[in-house]
Amino acid sequence: MSIDLKAKRVLAIGECMVEMAPQAGALYKMGFAGDTFNTTWYLRRCLPADWSVGYLTAVGQDGVSDRMIGFMADSGIDTSAVIRRPDRTVGLYMIQLSDKGERSFAYWRNQSAARLLADDEAQLIQRLSGVGLAYFSGITLAILDVQGRARLFAALAAARAAGTKVAFDPNLRPALWSDSNMMCETIMQAAAQSDIVLPSFDDEARWFGDTDPAATLARYAQAEEVVVKNGEGAMRVRSSGHVFDFQPPAVAQVVDSTAAGDSFNAAYLAARLAGTGVPTALQAGAALAGRVIGARGALVEMS
Repeated sequence: MSIDLKAKRVLAIGECMVEMAPQAGALYKMGFAGDTFNTTWYLRRCLPADWSVGYLTAVGQDGVSDRMIGFMADSGIDTSAVIRRPDRTVGLYMIQLSDKGERSFAYWRNQSAARLLADDEAQLIQRLSGVGLAYFSGITLAILDVQGRARLFAALAAARAAGTKVAFDPNLRPALWSDSNMMCETIMQAAAQSDIVLPSFDDEARWFGDTDPAATLARYAQAEEVVVKNGEGAMRVRSSGHVFDFQPPAVAQVVDSTAAGDSFNAAYLAARLAGTGVPTALQAGAALAGRVIGARGALVEMS
């Protein structure tokens, strides 16, 4: 698939949260992160300055929400699509790490304003107007109610009909869904409306029963471009009808696997938006993900 966009605008949709990341000893460092926001942050660093990279979410009107918006703006992210609500605040999560760098999370997000980001369909359509690439995830869908998902799908469909490309990471998180069947059905509905799908095989195998990355690739047949991430294993890829494998280079030491997939998505999409072919874009994605998992926290400075 060739990505030829006249509008150099990317808009990601989802939830940014307060992140409490472990540091040396028993200390934690406060930051801001979340799956689609992580990708947005890295996209801003991977794309040239003449690209606009924005984030569509909802936050409160309290001090921590102000700090979050300030952090986005200081990071070069366009915050004009952020919705402010007086009745809500932002969510929080805490990372816990194993000796091997694998992470688990504890969440406090019931009053997150982002759960209401899709309350106004006309507002969504307006914010997506003129966007070159829209990006969202299964977590974006999971935090919305059924009506909110329908409004988001309608807005994305309108944007796509007007020429916007849509990229989607299924990012399966069953704890956020009322049941796994609804999760799987909604994920497939979202993928059917997307041009680029970026699933992770370990999630897909568990919840869809895929036996290998090739099975995952085949299930997302409606998307023109699919990259099945597979940890340190070979990725299975389809683009413009061509299917091949890509083996990412080995990473010397995994310190924290937080945002591995998010950062891969960012570098991959940035390369594709810049006109790079799929093989080179895969290398860019793997290189950035390798750097990110070698440090603590979701957002790792690239300098």
